[in-house]
Amino acid sequence: MKLIPNLVIKFLLAALILSPSIYGQTKPKAASNPSKLARPKLVVGIVVDQMRYDYLYRYYDKYKEGGLKRLMNDGFNCRNNHYHYALTVTAAGHSAVYTGALPAVNGIVGNDWYDRIAGKNVYCTDDSTVATVGSSNVTVGKMSPRNLLASTVTDQLRVATNFRSKTVGVAIKDRASILPAGHAANGAYWFDSKTGNFVTSTYYMQSLPTWVSDYNNKKMPAAFMGKGWNTLLPIDQYTQSTPDDVTWEGKLPADKKPVFPHDITGTAGDAYMPLTTSPWGNTLTKEMAIAAIKGENLGKGSDTDFLAVSFSSPDRIGHAFGPNSVEQEDNYLKLDMDFAELFGFLDGWVGNGNYTVFLTADHGAMDVPAFWKDHKLPAGLMNSTTLTRSVVKSLNDAFGEGEYVSAFENYQIYLNHKLLKEKKISVADAYQVLRNALLPIEGVADVINLTDIGRAPLNTYQLELYKNNINAKRSGDLQLIVQPGWFAASYGTGTDHGTPYNYDTHVPFLLYGWGINKGETLRRTTIADIAPTISALLHILPPSANVGNPVEEALKK
Repeated sequence: MKLIPNLVIKFLLAALILSPSIYGQTKPKAASNPSKLARPKLVVGIVVDQMRYDYLYRYYDKYKEGGLKRLMNDGFNCRNNHYHYALTVTAAGHSAVYTGALPAVNGIVGNDWYDRIAGKNVYCTDDSTVATVGSSNVTVGKMSPRNLLASTVTDQLRVATNFRSKTVGVAIKDRASILPAGHAANGAYWFDSKTGNFVTSTYYMQSLPTWVSDYNNKKMPAAFMGKGWNTLLPIDQYTQSTPDDVTWEGKLPADKKPVFPHDITGTAGDAYMPLTTSPWGNTLTKEMAIAAIKGENLGKGSDTDFLAVSFSSPDRIGHAFGPNSVEQEDNYLKLDMDFAELFGFLDGWVGNGNYTVFLTADHGAMDVPAFWKDHKLPAGLMNSTTLTRSVVKSLNDAFGEGEYVSAFENYQIYLNHKLLKEKKISVADAYQVLRNALLPIEGVADVINLTDIGRAPLNTYQLELYKNNINAKRSGDLQLIVQPGWFAASYGTGTDHGTPYNYDTHVPFLLYGWGINKGETLRRTTIADIAPTISALLHILPPSANVGNPVEEALKK
């Protein structure tokens, strides 16, 4: 028998393996190789001030199909999303969302902090080198992002496209517009409650764009205030809320009682402030956001644009009336309608499927302690003045008369290091005195020494959250930790936030639109994951101080 040469055998085997007809296989198509990187035309980042996670479901049955339900049912829902640091306040929250960083690194440790070198308190967006643009109110515009020590995802998009992408920030609160928009923004605009104008600063530009002036000239704040604030639905349909008239709710300046309808008339010095403590503040923000998209032609260029819009009124309403009020329920039902209008506009402007939206919150909120106590739940209020006096008295009793404290901010005590050095008192000595004095006070869980936090007598979970807040140049020396359900205040109505507890840390994180899968996850995600998720979606570097990770399951491959 004649043997088949090895070369022929190899050829036949190769043919069998590679033949497209074997086992019904077909020849694979050439891999797609688009000439241009695919990206959405527009990213819209939404931060709702003081939106707890449970608001997604608490009012779900009353939401419209085109608003929050659209994000929840057709987008991706990170249902176990939390803040990754302890002091949950507005400036820190907005900064963490957009930097993917820790307050310890991005420098925004609170809305305010004490500057030891300058010897004064600092507001998060203070900038004395710039001036107001768009208002006769000279103080409202002395703001910029210079105190933010890290880049934002909006900055990174600008850099990645050689500054062809446009980024714009819009909010009622200055910090909620400036910090998300980033250092390299085309513009950031916030509301001047004295004049009713949206303003900016010379950090961004020397005069308002025509579209902002045109928007201001519509005088929408005055028109909204003339309508007052009444409920969307008959008041007996607000079944997720306490009665309208309860003792633990605050009042607007012109109100005689904390009940509907609310009089949102302003005062001579702050004519439009009550408007921002009503759902009209959300509507005003939504209309300004749409004006920004039109005015800057966002989503119409060759590169992805980014609108960072924050809705500040829910926070003001929560502080005044609390999370269980008819006012807050009415606010979210109307905010949902504003979202539906915004998303409907985006459908027409860039086309459904051509834009990406994410929604989150800068912090949550505790229920009003009086409401909890009324239902036998553990909660309470500490008097801020009493706490301050206890600190001062205990130090004076221990070390003699002197101004041992330079500032109180964010439940932190900033000690007067110069005086301590003169009297040869160590921080550890002052800490021990204050811990002994404050621990007996009801509502105080503990006091820790931030300058020696490695030896703090604290559980590992909370220890990590407080570590993530400490910035060597901006944080205090000692940290007061409150019990769950407690906070310090000088008033007995409404609510607050700023703690490491679930009601403050657990907030929504929803993604919708271009490049986003439909689904949800219950694995724990953090606020630090938002910026890298959007960065991965856009194929850009994450922000400079980012510590988070992309939510991979939310992104289409």
